[in-house]
Amino acid sequence: MATWNFVTNHGALLSLVATHPQITARDLASQLGITERSVLRIISDLEAEGYLERTRDGRLNYYAVNHDLPMRHPALRETAVGDLLGALSFSAKNSAQDSAGGSETPGAARLEGGSDAPSGNRSDPLAGAVE
Repeated sequence: MATWNFVTNHGALLSLVATHPQITARDLASQLGITERSVLRIISDLEAEGYLERTRDGRLNYYAVNHDLPMRHPALRETAVGDLLGALSFSAKNSAQDSAGGSETPGAARLEGGSDAPSGNRSDPLAGAVE
């Protein structure tokens, strides 16, 4: 049986960068379970399309996400990337609250961080994302 996820590595990386603008390629690779080379390719893809802007300050990279661009899929062109990132952020917060026993939203939606996630890490909604 093939495994799949709702969030691709492109979406997962964008979500991580949106919440951690100074995150390193090494940390992104570790969080996503992919190589640094793949991370750099994804960053390049997102920069080329205008979804991500990278600013260098000495040896550090800072990332900024363009929340206003539309999703790429033709059926989702009316949805801004920021709307997706907001949903991912909301879901990640609820997943963390649920695992701590403090969910204020019964039945809140969870992404890949549910109890059946491959990594078993309920606090990381991006665990197990694929390219």
